[in-house]
Amino acid sequence: MPRPSKGARLYKERNGVWYIREGDRRITTGTRDRKEADRALARYIAERDKPNGPADSDAVTVAEILTRYAEEHAPTVAAPERIGYAVLALEPHLGALPVSSLGGAVCRRYMKDRGVSPGTVRKELGTLQAALNFAAREGYLTAAPKVWLPPKPAPRDRWLTRDEAAKLLRAARRNPKARHLCRFILTAIYTGTRSESILGLRFMPNAAGGWVDTQAGIMHRRAAGKAETKKRTPPIPVPRRLLAHMRRWERKGARHVVEIDGARVASVKRAWATALREAGIDHATRHDLRHTAITWAMQSGVDKWEAAGFFGLTVDMIESTYGHHHPDHMRGVAEAMNRPGVSADSAVIAS
Repeated sequence: MPRPSKGARLYKERNGVWYIREGDRRITTGTRDRKEADRALARYIAERDKPNGPADSDAVTVAEILTRYAEEHAPTVAAPERIGYAVLALEPHLGALPVSSLGGAVCRRYMKDRGVSPGTVRKELGTLQAALNFAAREGYLTAAPKVWLPPKPAPRDRWLTRDEAAKLLRAARRNPKARHLCRFILTAIYTGTRSESILGLRFMPNAAGGWVDTQAGIMHRRAAGKAETKKRTPPIPVPRRLLAHMRRWERKGARHVVEIDGARVASVKRAWATALREAGIDHATRHDLRHTAITWAMQSGVDKWEAAGFFGLTVDMIESTYGHHHPDHMRGVAEAMNRPGVSADSAVIAS
C-alpha cells in the first residue's frame, strides 16, 4: 500500500541548495538560504492552489485579492507606491477575512481600528474596492462586492493671499539656503503645477521628468514617453513673467528649474517649513500653492473651460471646488432677481 503524500516540503541537496519535493515532483529553489527557500515554497504552494476559474467570495481571502492587485496591477500604474501603502494598511486588519465578509460593519470597524482621518480610510478602502474590481475583471473572482466608504471630505479651500505669497517669497529669498524655494514657489503659483512635477522639470527633454522650452515658451510637465495619468499634466504656455525668470535661470547655466549647486532638488519640505515660520504664516502646504494658482485664476474671471485645460482638471472639478471664487458665480441669478416682477422691496415699502 503506497504511503500517503506528505505534501510539498523542503529538502536540502548535498551541495546545500534547497529543493521542493511533492510526490514525484522535484523543483530546485536555486538558493542555500533557508528563508529564501521558505518563500519559494510559499510561492509554489500559492501557484499550485490557484483556482482555475473565478472563485466565490467566500473561498478567497482579502489578502489574496490585495496580493494579486499589488503584483499584477500596481507595476502598470504611475505611482505603484500608493497602492503599496494602502495594501500595507489593509492587510493586518482585513487580510485574513473572506471577501464575502466585507460588509459595512466590517469596514466601519476598520475605520475605527485604523485611528486615522476618514479621508485616509476612504483612500485605503477605495484601493480595496479597486482590487476587488480588478479580480472580478481578470476572472479571479465571480463578482466584486461593494465596499462601504466613509463620506467624501469637503475639499480643502486653503489658498494664499497675494500678501502671504509675497511674505513667503521674501522669507525664502532672505535665507541663503532656501533660494531654490523661490523658484519652486514662483513656478507653482504661476502654473499650478504639482510639487513632484515641478521638482522634475529641466531645461531640456529627458526621460526622468518634464522640461521647459524657453524658446517656444512651453512647459512640458510630463517626462518624454511617459503615459498620462488621472492627475493630468498637459503641456502649457508659460506665463510671461515666469518665462522671463526661467530664461534668466537658464542663461545662468541652470539645468533644473529647481536646483542646488546644479543638482536636482528631491524635496523642499524643510525649506518650506522654515519659510512659513519666518513669514509668520500659521499653516499652508506645498500643494496649497496649486490651490492658490487656480483660485487666483478664478478670481480674475478666467474662462472655466480654459482653466480646466491649463491646470489639468475637469470642468466639473473647477466648478465644484473653485467655481465660487469666480466673479460670475451665481451672478445670473442675482441679476435675475433685479428684474421687474421679481423684486419684493416695493411691496414691503408700500405695506
